[in-house]
Amino acid sequence: MKFYKKKYWIIGASEGLGRALAFQLSEMGADLIVSARNEVRLKELSDLTKAKVLAFDVLDMDGVKQACKSVGKIDGIIYAAGDYTPMNSATWNIDEVEKMIAINFTGAARVLGLVIPKFLNQDYGHIVLIGSLSGFRGLPNAIGYGASKAGMMHLAENIKADLYKSTIKVQLINPGFITTRLTEKNSFKMPFIMSADEAANYVISAMKKNHFQTNFPYLFSLLFRATNFLPAFLYFWLFSSKNKK
Repeated sequence: MKFYKKKYWIIGASEGLGRALAFQLSEMGADLIVSARNEVRLKELSDLTKAKVLAFDVLDMDGVKQACKSVGKIDGIIYAAGDYTPMNSATWNIDEVEKMIAINFTGAARVLGLVIPKFLNQDYGHIVLIGSLSGFRGLPNAIGYGASKAGMMHLAENIKADLYKSTIKVQLINPGFITTRLTEKNSFKMPFIMSADEAANYVISAMKKNHFQTNFPYLFSLLFRATNFLPAFLYFWLFSSKNKK
């Protein structure tokens, strides 16, 4: 698959993985539209990549509608917007949990609900959704984030099932730990953590293929996939932890 002169819309491009993807796709000749809430960071990115800036907030439905109208005809969309605050059931922050779900999952559902009809009408398109290895099964200290990513992963499967026989390419890409301003909030050791540039390499490699789902890093992802085969009592005995305030 070639990206030269293909028009891609990256949502969540101001930081982290989305920003790294913008740089790499730009180098490959793609025409980019970059979106996020932080217009200043997007303009800095645009100065380096020549991408078109379209700042909006996925929490604002009117803004989402206007943005989807403004992008016009596109070849593909990458939803990489994300929010994360570490917490557990004892430290539950309602506002932060709602924000994570709204950005990580609801925002994607809003955008896709407007973009997919465009793709169906033009009879082609490429949908790339960024999930997470944390979405495979409930983990301790991941209230809000894990559920939002699990929702995203299930949504991707719904869309793939509906569009399986169409010309629209649907991909779900689930990374492990990536060095970003969000993972800097973690106080624990993060196995196999990689830079945003390294993660972007994996994502673009996956985008070139026809696989629906890609999980990385490979060895780390095997652990998460294996937990799906454990009975509940054994899984929670192995992976649960005492909640601490």
